[in-house]
Amino acid sequence: MDITQFMDGYKAAWEQRDESMFAALFAPDGRYHNTPFAVQRGTSQLAEYWKRVKLQEDIHVTYQVLVNEAGFGIAHWHVTYQVASEELFQIWAQSTGTNLVARKPGDPLPRMVLDGVIHATFSGDVCSEARIWWHSMPDSAPANLPGAED
Repeated sequence: MDITQFMDGYKAAWEQRDESMFAALFAPDGRYHNTPFAVQRGTSQLAEYWKRVKLQEDIHVTYQVLVNEAGFGIAHWHVTYQVASEELFQIWAQSTGTNLVARKPGDPLPRMVLDGVIHATFSGDVCSEARIWWHSMPDSAPANLPGAED
C-alpha cells in the first residue's frame, strides 16, 4: 500500500460512512491518532471510532498527496459534511480548540469543513500507523484544494 491507495480507501470509507472499510485499511494492530494525544488501536477500536461518521451526511472528501515514499506518505485532506445530529454537533463543539457556534433552539445544524494533514506508515498492503492533524469550523464557502483528487 502507498499513500494514494490509502487515501482512496480513506475517502471511500468516509464518504460511504463505513467503519469496516476504514478498519480494513489498517493492520490488525494498526494505530490511528485522531489527535496528537488520542489513539485508536486495533480493528475494534478503529471501527468503533469511525462510527461517528454515521452522524454526518453529504460528505465530500478531497486530498492531495504531498509525499509518497516507500513505506510512508503524507497527504493534505479537505472534508465538508452536513451535521446530521445534535449529538455530533455537541461532540464537535466540545472538542479542544473549537468554539460553540451561536445557535438558537430550532436553528439548522451547520455544514462543517475540516482541513488536515495525514502522515501514514505502511507495512505490506495495510497501514500500520496514521497520524492526523486537523481543524474544523462551520462551512460558509465550500473550497476545493487545487489539484485535489476526487
